[in-house]
Amino acid sequence: MAGRRVNVNVGVLGHIDSGKTALARALSTTASTAAFDKQPQSRERGVTLDLGFSCFSVPLPARLRSALPPPEAGPEPGEPQLQVTLVDCPGHASLIRTIIGGAQIIDLMMLVIDVTKGMQTQSAECLVIGQIACQKLVVVLNKTDLLPEGKRQAAVDRMTKRMQKTLESTKFRGAPIIPVAAKPGGPEAPDTEAPQGIPELIELLTAQIPVPVRDPSGPFLMAVDHCFSIRGQGTVLTGTILSGSVGLGDSVEIPALKVVKKVKSMQMFHLPVTSAMQGDRLGICVTQFDPKLLERGLVCAPESLHTVHAALVSLEKIPYFRGPLQTKAKFHITVGHETVMGRLLLFSPAPEAFGHPPVLDSFDFSREYLFQEQYLCEDAPPAANGADREAGRAPEGRCPRQQWALVEFERPVTCPRLCLVIGSRLDADIHANSCRLAFHGTLLHGLEARDYAESALPRLKVYKQKHRHGLVERVASAPKPGSC
Repeated sequence: MAGRRVNVNVGVLGHIDSGKTALARALSTTASTAAFDKQPQSRERGVTLDLGFSCFSVPLPARLRSALPPPEAGPEPGEPQLQVTLVDCPGHASLIRTIIGGAQIIDLMMLVIDVTKGMQTQSAECLVIGQIACQKLVVVLNKTDLLPEGKRQAAVDRMTKRMQKTLESTKFRGAPIIPVAAKPGGPEAPDTEAPQGIPELIELLTAQIPVPVRDPSGPFLMAVDHCFSIRGQGTVLTGTILSGSVGLGDSVEIPALKVVKKVKSMQMFHLPVTSAMQGDRLGICVTQFDPKLLERGLVCAPESLHTVHAALVSLEKIPYFRGPLQTKAKFHITVGHETVMGRLLLFSPAPEAFGHPPVLDSFDFSREYLFQEQYLCEDAPPAANGADREAGRAPEGRCPRQQWALVEFERPVTCPRLCLVIGSRLDADIHANSCRLAFHGTLLHGLEARDYAESALPRLKVYKQKHRHGLVERVASAPKPGSC
């Protein structure tokens, strides 16, 4: 922590051109080295191409004071602050990998809607990601300045009702909706006109932000999203701490490269710090490391992470995905900031165990599991030949409370156990009005050995049910006793 402050991460997500970066700029008082489309390509194209980070601070509400860390050396001066780090995610459909990576480090999501257009394809995908990755949502109706002044309030009221109806079928039912104009006049307009609705939005965010879970214990793990060099200083790795804590002089590992470096210096939004903990946005400076070797990835305590070639994942299909989930099918598998191709082998509990409660912190190798050609779900259409299980329909209308998949990666990935896994069809037409996100789940067990098929998979007891069909040609009644 830098001084007496609690950091929370708020994602800014939405369809392309909904005004997300303008909103982040209007809210922020401090920008990081990767904020407000600083990439030359972003400025040339006028769209966000990568994650951007900026922040603002307000006095810490009393309900969040339990998240304050203990002072390092006696009482610290000054009023404790709530630091809100804004994670500005790109809106273009082709950058969904980056959006998913950004969504996994946020405490609250702002869904930015162009009030003149309403929900659009990427707005819907961002809403799906939000349901998977975070617990709180605020909907921002942006660009209200583009509405005719005499009809503005009526148009905002109509869009508010439409959004409320959209949210009814999600876990964000009843989420607050607020109108703003982050950049009156549009991106080319001069900065003479002040944004509208920003103080009210800050007040709403402060009230909605959940008490963050911050635990300095456990192994250090940080999701790195940018890496660059500073002449005479070294290489800076910027990211968000996912677990544990780190201090000056600590050794950290870049597990994908098997490289260990010592922390030379640290900053939080240009302020030098000596330590940081889970949830903090941080820049770590190390020496003798080429930034070209790591665009994004993980940094951790030495030897705390392992590289896996396959994984056992607790799986849940995303209901908006129209296609089936089938064994042997390939999907884009996103784990943290990394996306690789993976092939599925699906299995479920034995039918008598369909009602058992889900277990999301371990995998039981002692149990027997039933092989499935397809993910079982109650709303799947019945098969013409009656082969319910093979059609994806749960037998007798029953659906198991938990299903799993063996995910075999096309190349090894480095990730922590119990991390979020998202499966997508990113090769689908980005202009089609369909959800590309297919499933999400929790990585329960990683298979580290390259020869896992021989060394580890024999422990996995997955069986197939076989049925024999016969035809009765003639039925003869047994002769009565004494009739012969």
